[in-house]
Amino acid sequence: MTVDYAKKTVADVPVDGRRVFVRVDFNVPIDQNGHILDDRRIREALPTIQYLIQHGARVILASHFGRPGGKPQPAYSLGPIAERLQTLLGQPVEFVPEAVSSVAEAAAQRLAPGQVALLENLRFYPGEEKNDPGFAEQLAKLADLYVNDAFGTAHRAHASTEGITKFLPSVSGFLMEKELRALGNALESPKRPLVAVVGGAKISSKIDVLNHLLPRVDRLLVGGGMANTFLKAQGLEIGRSLVEEDRVPVAKQIISQAGAKLALPIDVVVADRPDPTALPEVVSIDQVPTDKMILDIGPRTADLFAQVFQTAGTVIWNGPLGVAEIPPFAEGTLGVARALAQSKAVSIVGGGDLVGILEQLGLAEQMSHVSTGGGASLEFLEGKTLPGVAALEDKA
Repeated sequence: MTVDYAKKTVADVPVDGRRVFVRVDFNVPIDQNGHILDDRRIREALPTIQYLIQHGARVILASHFGRPGGKPQPAYSLGPIAERLQTLLGQPVEFVPEAVSSVAEAAAQRLAPGQVALLENLRFYPGEEKNDPGFAEQLAKLADLYVNDAFGTAHRAHASTEGITKFLPSVSGFLMEKELRALGNALESPKRPLVAVVGGAKISSKIDVLNHLLPRVDRLLVGGGMANTFLKAQGLEIGRSLVEEDRVPVAKQIISQAGAKLALPIDVVVADRPDPTALPEVVSIDQVPTDKMILDIGPRTADLFAQVFQTAGTVIWNGPLGVAEIPPFAEGTLGVARALAQSKAVSIVGGGDLVGILEQLGLAEQMSHVSTGGGASLEFLEGKTLPGVAALEDKA
């Protein structure tokens, strides 16, 4: 696999006095009243922004937010995010109500060294997701240098992640560098034993990850809804559980290839429905009732995974191990998370649902690296080239 993270960073190029277009990922969860629920992605971008401010750059920030469908929608405005960023930076942030136009150009021109502006949502323009060269060129006219610090969008070839690099010198920010280094090192030169924990609902979305990781890891631990397809492949009764019947042959093949590397649940939590009022019951994996659903790994499985962590050098974890957004079925994920936090292993965690759970528990800070990119980290683990990374200048 190509070492994709050997890219020039903002520290490798002169920025003093230059207008620098920084693609950030401020796609944060916001409630119906416009309150930001989790500002991790904003906070993770601060080192790059602060470096540019301190080195006299004129900083133009740009991000997408939500799925407004290529047209302006007030509910998806970045205005509230500009206010939070201003608080976090401790200095004014000019919110520009457009991303391309004479208004945006004037805002970019009047920035003094050390000043910061945030453009309106890039996805208010159809040219962004279409990677329209004309739109990319309009964005590029705002600046002298392009910095991509949005790892969460690096797997998409959009105008602000790939198209713009054809018009400006292009380097990575510090968050992008950190993400690529953490994931790249975990795959290429990990501290061993290397353990992968793969969860989530469906095996179909993780087949490429499993196939790419299998030859690299020393242990592969599988949980979540996708484990049901593996259990079905072993001929076990899984009741009314979520299962992908058409993926059973794939699961059989992975079981055969993995051999002793693979650890599947040995006990599970079942109930008649995935509901907070349902009554959970722990059963051995060979005793799942025909009228129940598997909704979490059981305590013996969580202990088994925890034992593996005790001797692990590196652990990569993507996806929750049960229907963790419903409290009765979150215990498996929580128990495994606590065990990983207490272990001495290098811990690299990704996947939006899982990261949100760790944030709520206060365990995110105890992990070595928490990825800001769900889809991007998944594609990186699949061994795919990320367009937003490939377009950046290589280190000499």
